[in-house]
Amino acid sequence: MAIKRISSRDNPFYKSLLKLASTARERREAGQTLLDGAHLLRAFLDAGGKPGHLLVNEQATQDAEIAALLDACSDVAQTQFDDPLFAQLSELKTPNGLLALIDIPAMKVDAARAQFALLLEDIQDPGNLGSMLRSAAAAGCDAVFLSQGCADAWSPRVLRAGMGGHFSLSIAESVDLTEVASSFTGKVLAASLHADKSLYDSNLRGKLAFAIGNEGAGLSPALLHAAQQHFIIPMPGKVESLNAAAATAVCLFEALRQRR
Repeated sequence: MAIKRISSRDNPFYKSLLKLASTARERREAGQTLLDGAHLLRAFLDAGGKPGHLLVNEQATQDAEIAALLDACSDVAQTQFDDPLFAQLSELKTPNGLLALIDIPAMKVDAARAQFALLLEDIQDPGNLGSMLRSAAAAGCDAVFLSQGCADAWSPRVLRAGMGGHFSLSIAESVDLTEVASSFTGKVLAASLHADKSLYDSNLRGKLAFAIGNEGAGLSPALLHAAQQHFIIPMPGKVESLNAAAATAVCLFEALRQRR
């Protein structure tokens, strides 16, 4: 398939991509996002996805990995942008030369059918959210539910931090987590600094969901009340708490240890 070339900032397709790259509202309305780089595209392809369009700069075809991906997606439309235009579409200081336009995957697992899930409340730091999704994918979670106050799960920064974990998860955004907790047919556990029971003394087998709160405020009273069990992560060192991403990883992999 021939590669179309665009060099004008006034090109309508380019202007639509620029909006998609920069605003969560545009991504939600379009139901699309951009994957930045060969690693994310490879993870998307490995999960059975097919991009709608591939975007490259002039140097892209000189990179062996990118060239192989372009060959693997030879039936997908491809457009080359002049370097200054391409740089505006990528958040990387040194763009790697490849972007993929994809449809945001639909949620595949609802609360009633989820087996091992995360309920994330008001996680606002994109790096933290991406790391949590990456840990969830690595630990074998099937579903992640995000409150309205969370960062956009499909933003470029969250996608980069997730390192492809998005594509092995069912992700639901802007949901009422208390409703999710009530619909979940397993046990919901919530981390709390005021709990008496340790994470390591908790039974983490069977259907399970962890509720994780905002980096500063923690979980809301409503979600704490909706959880069947509260626990604390023991910290003998001289720190008050872990950040949300680290706490999530500790919880998920203790559950994985017990379930194995």
